[in-house]
Amino acid sequence: MTIRAVLRGTGHYLPARIVPNSEFEATLDTSDEWIVTRTGIQRRHFAAEGETTSMMAAHAARAAIADAGLTADDIDGIILATSTADLTFPSVATMVQAELGMDHGFGFDVQAVCAGFIFALANANAMIQTGQARRLLVIGAETFSRILDFEDRSTCVLFGDGAGAMVLEAQQGDGSSADRGILSTDLHTDGRYREMLYVDGGISTTGTAGKLRMQGNPLFRQAVEKLVSTADAALSKVGLGHDDVDWIVPHQANLRIITATAQRLGVPMEKVVVTVQDHGNTSAASIPLALSVGRADGRLKPGQLVVTEAIGGGLAWGSVVIRL
Repeated sequence: MTIRAVLRGTGHYLPARIVPNSEFEATLDTSDEWIVTRTGIQRRHFAAEGETTSMMAAHAARAAIADAGLTADDIDGIILATSTADLTFPSVATMVQAELGMDHGFGFDVQAVCAGFIFALANANAMIQTGQARRLLVIGAETFSRILDFEDRSTCVLFGDGAGAMVLEAQQGDGSSADRGILSTDLHTDGRYREMLYVDGGISTTGTAGKLRMQGNPLFRQAVEKLVSTADAALSKVGLGHDDVDWIVPHQANLRIITATAQRLGVPMEKVVVTVQDHGNTSAASIPLALSVGRADGRLKPGQLVVTEAIGGGLAWGSVVIRL
């Protein structure tokens, strides 16, 4: 028998403030048509003043725990992916742990920018398979609006805030690709490309949070190539191919990247969960947000095979194959 990390519940949270593309027209040389044509984004959510990453993460966590039919007492640990923590330390995960009233277990953060949730899932899967935990709460949460340069039209229109969460539980499988749960993971980084997407501040450099900087065209080319490669690698590890995939739930960065990746994988857009039009790029939160939305509206069903893939600053990229 094989221990699998099986999905028990999902949940998400979006700030109340919705920012349509038209809001940028007053301060930038841009338009709704320009943004939609190039990105597919129509609107995004921005956190309210005083609303933090940990607050949003806790909301999503409660929703995922409830969806799983569990309580916080049933959770052994929290792995949280973010690049926009409330404080330099302690970790956001420990803040969520306290907010949930957990006086047991552990919590820690993972930082791989937009690929953060993939890296967090891989960590959670390893811990469950090795018996270090039975149930884990995996969260992606970001307040990217706090690190945007609102004079840079090429970046500030792309990002939004939000949080998504997933409860994973150890269950027995027979070791085949028909098992429910995480079947394979594939992770990569290459620090030579760091200037394609980075923030120009930090504790040991400027002592400030800094602002997001991006080289859009080179990053686009790297994204499509690397996302296709990692998805293929993760599928091949369990002897599966493109025709076996029921859904792709990609990182929601840009509709053109999502479409190009799906085409290269030979998967029709009807089998791709797309939320970028409503959320923008929520970095580490985008995949759990999309998973939660897809399950809530009935598209994602038990037994279906899902491929998730993401790429972010680092560069860091990877994928996870999971049977719901």
